[in-house]
Amino acid sequence: MEMIVVLHNIRSCYNVGAILRTCEGFGVKRAILSGYTPRINDKNLLPHLREKLNHEIHKTALGAEEMLDVYASDDIISELRRLKGEGWQIVGLENNIEEKLYQLGSSELKERLSGKVALVLGEEVNGIDDALYDIIDLFVEIPMRGRKESFNVSVAAGIAMYGIMAV
Repeated sequence: MEMIVVLHNIRSCYNVGAILRTCEGFGVKRAILSGYTPRINDKNLLPHLREKLNHEIHKTALGAEEMLDVYASDDIISELRRLKGEGWQIVGLENNIEEKLYQLGSSELKERLSGKVALVLGEEVNGIDDALYDIIDLFVEIPMRGRKESFNVSVAAGIAMYGIMAV
């Protein structure tokens, strides 16, 4: 299983760093930062702000941000279309939706997954931007057993990466 992880509109630098560290640990090929996700070495920021974001991301990434192929996309819809054209299956990590939704670990999901997955992660509170729904091939959700409706995005990303790669 090959995987790319897309971090779209992730607000927290700490979540970005934790996700990048998890990506590196699972051997993810590439991480794409889009929307308002904080960027590493963002040349559009003043030097002191760039250094602050780099420090915050590094605090949880612990160097993984330099080991991965990480880049920013200013047009994530075009980027996802390009990936789709290259044979990548676009998979969104989401909950509380009804269409194209499969539980992680289900036999239905195993039947539908291809060998090349681009996993899309959305904003911490509101999830994946509705504008991306049409380009996403299928959505996965993590079965919840407790009373909370969701996990922190970095924790959920790790669970999803493991669940998809174990197929």
